[in-house]
Amino acid sequence: MGSVVLPVRAGAAAPLTQKLSQSVPLSASELPLLRDLQSGNRLFRRGQEIIAEGRKYRTLFIIMEGVGVRYRVLRDGRRHVLNVMLPGDIAGVPGCFFESALYSVRTLTDLRAAPVPFARIMGLFHTHPQLAAKMFWSFSCETAIYAEHLIAIGRRNALERVAHFLLELLTRLQGLRLADERSFSLPLTQELIADALGLSVPYVN
Repeated sequence: MGSVVLPVRAGAAAPLTQKLSQSVPLSASELPLLRDLQSGNRLFRRGQEIIAEGRKYRTLFIIMEGVGVRYRVLRDGRRHVLNVMLPGDIAGVPGCFFESALYSVRTLTDLRAAPVPFARIMGLFHTHPQLAAKMFWSFSCETAIYAEHLIAIGRRNALERVAHFLLELLTRLQGLRLADERSFSLPLTQELIADALGLSVPYVN
C-alpha cells in the first residue's frame, strides 16, 4: 500500500465521464462538454492541500489521477476523514454551496486535477440542463454514501466498519477499472483508516 498515482488508462474515458456513465446514460452531445470540463491539468504534490477548511473558494477540482482525502480537524487536533477521493470525484463539493469551505482536501499521492470555476458548473443549468441534472444527481449519490458512513460509525462494530470501508473502495475502484475482482492498491495507513472509522490505531491494527 505504498504511494501510488492511479492513472487514467490509455484510451479510456476521462474519469468523471466514466463515473457518470456507470449510473446515467450520456448523450453524444454531452460527451464533448464533459471532456472540455476535464481538459485542465494541474499537478498537486503528495501531502499538498487543495482546499482549506474555513477559506473561501470558487473553483472545483475534478480529480483526474491520484488519491486525496476530505477531512476536518477538530479543535483538540483530532482528525476525522470523511472520505477518500478517487479519479472522477470533484473536490469542493458540497462545500461550494456555502460561504467558506466546510472541509479540507489534501492529497495522499501526487495528484492531477482539472480546475473548473463553480460558476461554470452552475451555468450548465442554463446551457445544458440535462447534463447539469446528471452531475448534481451524482452529488446526491455521494450524500447516500455519507449516510452509510454515519451508519457504520454509529451502529457497526469495528470489524464491520473496516470491512465496509475496504469493500466500498473496491467497488468504487472497480467502476473506474482500477481494481481487479478482489484487490486494489491505495496509500492507506492504519492512522487514516482509524480517522475515517472513528477507531483507535491499535484497534485497527
